[in-house]
Amino acid sequence: MPEVVEREQVHDIGRRRAWVIWVVALSVYVLAVFHRSSLGVAGLLAAERFDVAATQLAFFTVLQLLVYAALQVPVGVLLDRFGSRRLLLAGLVLMTAGQLGFGLATSFPAALLARAVLGAGDAVVFVSVIRLVTVWFLVRQAPMVTQVTGIAGQLGAIVAAAPLSFLLRELGWTRAFAVASSMGVVLMVLVVMLVKDSPYRRSAVVTLKLRALAQSVRLVWGNPGTRLGMWSHFTSQFSVTVFALLWGFPFLVRGQGWSEAAAGTLLMAMTGWVIVSGFALGALVARFPFYRSWIVLGVVFTMMAVWAVVLMRASPAPGWLVVLLAFATASGGPASMVAFDLARSFTPVHALGRANGIVNVGGFIASLVCMALIGVVLDLRQEGGMDAYVLADFRAAMAVQYVFWGLGIVQILRYRRRGIAHLERVHPGAVEQMRAGKAWAHPGIGEEGV
Repeated sequence: MPEVVEREQVHDIGRRRAWVIWVVALSVYVLAVFHRSSLGVAGLLAAERFDVAATQLAFFTVLQLLVYAALQVPVGVLLDRFGSRRLLLAGLVLMTAGQLGFGLATSFPAALLARAVLGAGDAVVFVSVIRLVTVWFLVRQAPMVTQVTGIAGQLGAIVAAAPLSFLLRELGWTRAFAVASSMGVVLMVLVVMLVKDSPYRRSAVVTLKLRALAQSVRLVWGNPGTRLGMWSHFTSQFSVTVFALLWGFPFLVRGQGWSEAAAGTLLMAMTGWVIVSGFALGALVARFPFYRSWIVLGVVFTMMAVWAVVLMRASPAPGWLVVLLAFATASGGPASMVAFDLARSFTPVHALGRANGIVNVGGFIASLVCMALIGVVLDLRQEGGMDAYVLADFRAAMAVQYVFWGLGIVQILRYRRRGIAHLERVHPGAVEQMRAGKAWAHPGIGEEGV
């Protein structure tokens, strides 16, 4: 199976061109997060427009995440075949069509199809941006740039909420979503003009034939570094996603007795903490590359400890403890970004798309299953719906998270050990270099599957 071998460097790495490419790609990611979260602003209007109940309304978001997660591995294969530039363009086309279709839809099935198309476009963006970061920045720069990428994306969801709300109020449903979708056209032009896949000249062409795809994915999956990254993402990301997208607000209002305004403010404040913790984790990862998985575990153990203190209380927790809980949970977002830096150390550039796709699916699978199980536990305890839930119900339901944390910790420790052994066998000196606090770049030679 021929692969791309990029040898001759024709552009500077980590200099002005790299930053321009990153800013354009980052803008596409911010737009993707905006499209992904736009239903949060338009949810009530959507329920009226399509005449749907809360369960059907929630299915819009669930379907988007399902499509997103299901496409990560195929997208990784396509990314290695076609490069970030083409996939960013494809993502923009799909997101623009999906958002415009959602604005024009008048029936629930049509709207559902539009959100699925939107989810497909969203699925290609993040891993494409991460691949650009990997190839265009120096090894010592990549951890911090990766963290800033994740931070900026989350900020985009909040910053964009106000303009969309304004457009919906002033222009109405269809024209508001038409304007929102038009932003994708502007970014398409910028991607075509400014984004390049790599600072190297390609000397060969990837030919990933259909019959070779399964073997290709198996090779990347067999690399213990890929699995270490996936389980790190699985373990650190799900809690903040579950809290921010679905169960955090009910937990705060119905479980802890907070007002809706206070709960909304705390969810907003979590984004500020994501910025602070993201920069701190980026600096730690760059300074201590050998201990990256332990840094992830440190964040996870902190989340587990604070949640344990809150859930063991039979009465609502004091305000300061709830704030500490929210901030500890929010730290899982930046911690999950470390997973891609881990995978980078074990993977040749020509296979990074596949590796990052596998890594990225971990947290979303955990999030979807955890969201569902929390809902099941709540329904088993109370049949009266959201208004009937009390603190005891949330204490039992939110404890479901420990199943996922426990499984993830075991797997991180397992694949950390295997990953170190793998590097010592395949790349002698790499482990010692990282122990000394020095960045190590994969030399890009051959497939590394087991």
